[in-house]
Amino acid sequence: MAADDWESVAEMSIYISNNHKGQQVGTKLLGRLIAESEKEKFWTLESGIFPENVPSIKIHEKLGFRQVGYHEKIGKMHGIWRDTILLERRSKVMGIESVETEIMFDI
Repeated sequence: MAADDWESVAEMSIYISNNHKGQQVGTKLLGRLIAESEKEKFWTLESGIFPENVPSIKIHEKLGFRQVGYHEKIGKMHGIWRDTILLERRSKVMGIESVETEIMFDI
């Protein structure tokens, strides 16, 4: 991969107020973020989510993210070390062909 290919990878987070949970706000925002990221030629989106945030993990998976790993004890929250599940979404319209070609010939 060329160095500038990293410019098309973004780590993202969406936080929804408890007042708006259960109203599809997260799904709508994430769907819009995906659409806008592809317009801007991003080919990978990454997110770290607390393991107990099952609704967020399900929304991400519904919109094409997949679990690729986790960070163990990545940071403290209220004095407690926390893990995060790592999720990734690869665009179906941006970057796929160039990645496959570079992998094939970069051996």
